[in-house]
Amino acid sequence: MLQTFAVIGDPIDHSLSPIIHNAAYRELDMECTYIAYKIAKGDLVTGIEALKKIKISGFNVTIPHKLDMMKYLDNVDETCEKIGAVNTVLNDDGILRGFNTDMDGFLEPIKRKEIQIKNSKILLLGAGGAARAIVAGFQKEGADEIIIVNRTKKNGDELTEFSKKIGLYARSKNIDEMNVLNTKFDFI
Repeated sequence: MLQTFAVIGDPIDHSLSPIIHNAAYRELDMECTYIAYKIAKGDLVTGIEALKKIKISGFNVTIPHKLDMMKYLDNVDETCEKIGAVNTVLNDDGILRGFNTDMDGFLEPIKRKEIQIKNSKILLLGAGGAARAIVAGFQKEGADEIIIVNRTKKNGDELTEFSKKIGLYARSKNIDEMNVLNTKFDFI
């Protein structure tokens, strides 16, 4: 039986996910297909209902829906709860289960190289997409401090508040303030 998967977001036309996933399905001789499905910011509820109607097997979530998607799931894993965002949804006969693989995907290469995160100081450039997962990953592994530099101060400040809420000391800086940072960082 053919299973259909998707990536949802807006914009989505640039996504290479369908090409990559469909090539993998062909190579592995799997009866699956993967599509890009544009859902505008205000149309998430309608989009989710449409995906349920076509009995989508699951979908990946990208901007601008990673945070808002949490409201429409029947259950979420522990990582989603901590991060407050979802990037993967499984449809189990109309029951939507959410997961977030961003944190583990970020931490795995660091762990594989046996690089210590504990007590480290981090400079995080950007506050978009997977930034919450990166902050949560550093917190989980015992980092000491994170400085978040972002073009939009408001977004940097919001991520800083999230970081403090989960227990990682954070400061927010505007991108124009980068040249006055005189701190040594363990991770950038």
